[in-house]
Amino acid sequence: MTPLEIVAILLAGVAAGTINTVVGSGTLITFPTLLAFGVPPVTANVSNSIGLVPGSVTGAIGYRRELAGQRRRLLHLASASGVGGLLGGVLLLWQPGAFELVVPVLILLGLVLVVAGPRISAYVARRHEATGGLPERGAWWVWPAMCACGVYGGYFGAAQGVLMMAVLGIGVADDLQRLNGAKNVLAALVNAISGVLFVVLADVDWQIVGLIAVGSVVGGLIGASVGRRLPAPVLRAFIVVVGVAALAAFLV
Repeated sequence: MTPLEIVAILLAGVAAGTINTVVGSGTLITFPTLLAFGVPPVTANVSNSIGLVPGSVTGAIGYRRELAGQRRRLLHLASASGVGGLLGGVLLLWQPGAFELVVPVLILLGLVLVVAGPRISAYVARRHEATGGLPERGAWWVWPAMCACGVYGGYFGAAQGVLMMAVLGIGVADDLQRLNGAKNVLAALVNAISGVLFVVLADVDWQIVGLIAVGSVVGGLIGASVGRRLPAPVLRAFIVVVGVAALAAFLV
């Protein structure tokens, strides 16, 4: 690996860690960078997934203030993300090319849900008023929806955060910044579980893992500092911008 490639991968890791902490889709920076340097797609995918775990953890720690009081919710949803991440990792190793066909559809769906989230959330809340409002852990469908997000994240991960924020923003009655903190924890769990599977069964490039890990930790710190200060409308707009960029990257 040349010095230029080392610097480029390191900087891509910083950018990915920052974007992942604020919303998600950092993989759309690191993954194409690795492909441009001739890394095989599956090796690039699994090495990237493992390398981004430390950055996700750093981002989650940066949101620890927003995570206060969410213990029960996180424990409930962690089981969904864990199961989904494992299934997604297995799917990648079994069918590495099939899922790419539906990735643009999922990203578009996530964007629609993010934009329509406030109105849909209000509707869901009204439907649950008769029973005392939404439970702390969210509507009943949040668990299977987060499991599906975990499958997607374990398989590829690009725009995983967009999809998670769409689900949480609609199905869980809480501040968007607190939900973003929860998203960071759950995304870290998905990447960690699928990453363990990849370490055992896949071809991992540990030099790439190390570079992305270092970069993503720095990016996670930056993202936590910037992202947690954004008002809900600005954060929602940022999610849409990143999601549109992700969609364009897949369609072009």
